[in-house]
Amino acid sequence: MILYVNGDSHTAAAEAVNPHAFAMDDGDLYHMGRAPHPANLAVSWGKLLSLTLKSSFHCGAESASSNTRILRTAREWMAAQSRTLSDTLVIIQWSTWEREEWLIGGTYYQIGASGIDDVPDDHRDRYKQFVVDVDWQQKTQQAHDEIWQFHQELTDQNIRHVFFNGNNDFSRIADRQDWGINYIAPYDPKSTYDSVIRAGGLDTVSPESWHFGADGHSFFHRFMLQYIIDKRLY
Repeated sequence: MILYVNGDSHTAAAEAVNPHAFAMDDGDLYHMGRAPHPANLAVSWGKLLSLTLKSSFHCGAESASSNTRILRTAREWMAAQSRTLSDTLVIIQWSTWEREEWLIGGTYYQIGASGIDDVPDDHRDRYKQFVVDVDWQQKTQQAHDEIWQFHQELTDQNIRHVFFNGNNDFSRIADRQDWGINYIAPYDPKSTYDSVIRAGGLDTVSPESWHFGADGHSFFHRFMLQYIIDKRLY
């Protein structure tokens, strides 16, 4: 079986054991670019789950990722597979709803509302305006609709999949969908990745961080394993 995971820094295991989010932040690993730092990935919930399931493992996660990038890279990965995906389990952690992906000069930039993202000089005014204009309700609805479309694509292809929220949730969505077993309580704020781990009595690596350490990833790995077993996804 192949376990394919994608997401943002929560799936890339940023800061789990190494203070870096991107491999390139470590001088010796600059050539790896924005890939997860390998020391962190080794203790990530996804890697631990693959070891428990005795499956091969592919992680497409990137810290600071938008859902646009997650959808794009997941579709690209699946399209590139020469073998059937019937033996694949796709698990995706969704990022914050407002993030976007901008293609500028052949490079993809991940854009969020923090006000500190790095963009080319000639796009700084555009970025500032983006931060000012973010409409959370519109962004939440857009994310909901795009993820629902992706869910339908995977269902039509008989690809086993599980989705869950990172920090944001869809509690503000009025017109809700029936996701079956393929989305862990999307409309419940208590069922996000962050909330589940905190409910287990664990905290982030520091008060200023959104990221959990190896203990948090170990806890979430067990949570996901139980869900997969209970729902007979393996």
